[in-house]
Amino acid sequence: MGQSMHTAGDALKKAQQQIDRMDAQYLLARLTGRTRASLLAHPERELPAEMAIIFETQVAARAAGVPVAQIIGCREFYGREFVVNEHVLIPRPETELLVEQALARLSGNKCPQQADPPRVLDLGTGSGAIAVTLALECPHANITAVDLSVEALKVARQNATALGATVTLLKSNWYHALDGQKFDLIVANPPYIAKNDVHLAQGDLRFEPPMALTDNSNDGLASICTIITGAAIHLNDHGWLLFEHGYDQAESCRALLAQHHFTAIESVPDLAGILRVTLGQMRVPHPSTAAAV
Repeated sequence: MGQSMHTAGDALKKAQQQIDRMDAQYLLARLTGRTRASLLAHPERELPAEMAIIFETQVAARAAGVPVAQIIGCREFYGREFVVNEHVLIPRPETELLVEQALARLSGNKCPQQADPPRVLDLGTGSGAIAVTLALECPHANITAVDLSVEALKVARQNATALGATVTLLKSNWYHALDGQKFDLIVANPPYIAKNDVHLAQGDLRFEPPMALTDNSNDGLASICTIITGAAIHLNDHGWLLFEHGYDQAESCRALLAQHHFTAIESVPDLAGILRVTLGQMRVPHPSTAAAV
C-alpha cells in the first residue's frame, strides 16, 4: 500500500477511485471488523500496514471484476453466512423465495402425510445454501442434496458442518445416483441462462462456474426439462416440485409441468415482481413414464 495511506479514511479515498464506494466500505469494514458507520465516523483511525496491503489486494481484485462474495469468501443467505468460492454459484436474495415456498409446503398439511419425516431433494446444490437452510429451518425433514461437481460438494459439506445442518450429500448428474429413491419435495436452482445470453460475459457471472449458470441450450430450459421429467418418477404421491428459473421462462415452465401431469401449477413473483419460482404437485395416479432419468 502506498506510503500516503496511513488511515482508514486514506484507504477508502484511494479505493473509491477504483471501485464502487459501497463495495470499498464493505470490504474495509469486513477486514477491520468495524461497521461502515464506524469507519465513516472515524476516518482518522490508523490502518495497520499488513491490513492495508490486504485491502489493496482486495480492491484490485474487485476492480478486475471479481465478485465481492468471492473476495471475502462468503455470502449471507436467509440470515446465515455461507462459504463460497469460484466453484459454486453465489447465493442470490431472490433464491430465498424458493426456500420460502419449499418451507410453506413442508409445514401444515401441504406435504404428503406419512409416519416418516418428509424426504427432500435439492438438485444441483452448489454451496448447499438451499439444502442447509431447509435442514435448519425444518429439522424434522430428511434432506438429500446432489451436485455433479466434487468441488461444489466440498463447499456444501463445509457449510453444512459449520452451520450444524444434517444433509446427505451425493455426487450425481441430477437423479442418476438416486437409484429409484422417492421424495416428498424436490427443489432446484438449475442453470437456466441460454447459451448465447450476453449476461454470461458481464459482471459477476464471468467469475462463477459456467455449469451452474447455463446448460448450453438455446432457451436455457434443457436442465429444467430433465428435472421435471425425473421428478415425475422420483416424487411420492402428491409430492411437490419447485424450481427457480429466468425472468422470461415462467410460462414455458408451467407448460412443461402440465405436459408431465403435474397439478396445482403456479409461478410466484420475487420482491421485484418477476415470476421467479414455478411449482407443481404430482398428480395421482402417476402417469406412465419412461425409465428413470
